[in-house]
Amino acid sequence: MNTPLRAPPCTADCQKLYHLACYGPAQIRAAYDIPANLTGAGRTIVIIDAFRDPTIRSDVAKFDSIFKLPAIALNIICPDGCPTFDSTSRDEVGWTDETSLDVEWAHAIAPRATIDLVQAQSDDDSDILAAQQYVVGHNLGDVVSQSFGEGETCMQPSILSAQHKAFELAEREKITVFAATGDYGAAQGSCVGFDFFASAGTPATDPLVTAVGGTHLNASFSTGAYHGESVWNNSGQIPDFGAGGGGFSTIYTRPSYQNAAHTGSSFRGIPDVAYDADVYSGVLGVCSECNFGAQSFAVFGGTSAGTPQWAALVAISNSLRVAARKSNLSSTDTTFYTVAKSALSSDFHAVNSGTNGSCGTMCTAGAGYDYVTGLGTPQASALIAALVAQK
Repeated sequence: MNTPLRAPPCTADCQKLYHLACYGPAQIRAAYDIPANLTGAGRTIVIIDAFRDPTIRSDVAKFDSIFKLPAIALNIICPDGCPTFDSTSRDEVGWTDETSLDVEWAHAIAPRATIDLVQAQSDDDSDILAAQQYVVGHNLGDVVSQSFGEGETCMQPSILSAQHKAFELAEREKITVFAATGDYGAAQGSCVGFDFFASAGTPATDPLVTAVGGTHLNASFSTGAYHGESVWNNSGQIPDFGAGGGGFSTIYTRPSYQNAAHTGSSFRGIPDVAYDADVYSGVLGVCSECNFGAQSFAVFGGTSAGTPQWAALVAISNSLRVAARKSNLSSTDTTFYTVAKSALSSDFHAVNSGTNGSCGTMCTAGAGYDYVTGLGTPQASALIAALVAQK
């Protein structure tokens, strides 16, 4: 989700003019304690999106220039041929702002990592699956970011099964996979039409995927100094941009790594982790097609904002692991929950206030793991060290 704005690059000015906390890379890196000397050099982040963004190279170049980031190493891959962009399609235009957000913010957190942008022919499930299978089958990178999802019952069982098999291969190949939990709280968009129904979303619910939920970040607009976080939920605000996704699978049973965390269900719960997602504490990006082809700033939010940034943190961790002659991380879910058993308070920011829906305690943040923000948000310096230390 995002709200296009013609906003200045100065976060303080953005706050004054639009009453939105438009953080830049420096503020986000400071808030989550991401060391400036850690860049993800030598690793590859794979981002799966749909359709085609005709201006992504020029937009990310402008983003880099504004925020003084190294030039991006970007590969654009269309497994089935790059489709022609239709600027009259709201669906395709919407995917361009998603692409801008994903690429620019994975790059902002791991600026020396290579980004492989894999563009599916469309956002139909079969085309997305083909992209997922291509990414894993060709072992393109260390970590995969997927900023999309739908209710589990909306996906054909045969496609859901094939998707899970792709993630099984990813685990064997030591490829970490992330997915966004969605922007509608404890609900997903209707399979057909514009209504909503209570559901957790796939691919986030797959137990081989690390699911990313959403928070509202309270940090200094200028320095990024961290003041705290709460559950992202815009209910009652105008405009209402949504709420962080969470809930339970109706297909996958509770994985063993969640046994100690869960008390309320025998099914897989999401999210596993969380990150800033509220548009009211959004991040700045550059997107041309968001503004009818004219390059401009945009304020982005949604759980799709946190997903590529978590992927970048794993790329950073893998870069250090390779330097220490260790293999890439594979199942970060297992690793995150293992780390949290002994160092939850030092490796993750606890998010203990707020709710993302109307399902009582199941949708309410609390101490330890919860179904709204998972284990919490990263205290990156300590968490990266813990991930590097794992066998």
